[in-house]
Amino acid sequence: MLRVALTGGIGTGKSHVLGLLRDRGVPTIDADQIARAVVAPGEPAHEAIRTRFGPEVVQADGTLDRIRLAAIVFGDVAARTDLEQIVHPLVRAAIDDWFRTVAAAATAPFGVADIPLLYETGRDGEFDEVIVVASAPETQRTRVMARDGLSETEARQRLEAQLPIADKTARTALVVTTDGSFDETRRQVDYICRVLAAVPEDRSR
Repeated sequence: MLRVALTGGIGTGKSHVLGLLRDRGVPTIDADQIARAVVAPGEPAHEAIRTRFGPEVVQADGTLDRIRLAAIVFGDVAARTDLEQIVHPLVRAAIDDWFRTVAAAATAPFGVADIPLLYETGRDGEFDEVIVVASAPETQRTRVMARDGLSETEARQRLEAQLPIADKTARTALVVTTDGSFDETRRQVDYICRVLAAVPEDRSR
């Protein structure tokens, strides 16, 4: 079974594309959902984050104050690196376990893991294929501001924390652009599904 990563940039529509893949019967997993699980109260990463960033990033109910934490790490590269070093190894291990489980079931030619910071963390070499979801930077910024209620400055900070989308699209032949209609996006996803299903078995891990 092929190990496929789905990546892109904030506000490009990765979640929508992941949903389209899931609707087509493709096994999928979302790194962001895993990241939320591993920092839940009682998990080792939760205490590590509290120790590193202080009790002010923990809300009264014990959950992380994601808005406060984001404000810290998106304004401080060292802080963001520290957070990634706490969370990313746990997410990586969970995704690897998931791929082994899906491969053992032998019910699909490929599985897809949504990993937002794939290239930033140098993990692209761990996958057989990479799909990049892309849109114009101004579209990304507008979407992020509307979705998360951010100022333009805050939205720019988040975009600047990731590789430019043009750098990502240059690294793969499998690109889904989401500046057009939903139908156009669906057609691109259908095409990529056909391409991946036709990849020779000996390409898989």
